[in-house]
Amino acid sequence: MTSGPTDNRIVRYLKEVRAEIRKVTWPSRDEVVRLSTIVVATLLVASLFMALVDYLFSWLMRLIIGLGAGL
Repeated sequence: MTSGPTDNRIVRYLKEVRAEIRKVTWPSRDEVVRLSTIVVATLLVASLFMALVDYLFSWLMRLIIGLGAGL
């Protein structure tokens, strides 16, 4: 069987991945909570803005279509 070199490459790759993961500086719990709160707040503000724009465009289209139907 010739699975030896393939196994060695896979094992080497996994060892390198593990070594790189150990080098990562992971954020603290407080930092994760703070940044997640910012992301959720930004998402809510953007969603509200998009809902308002959607409502205004739909109102404008109803106005245009309503005026066109009277002609």
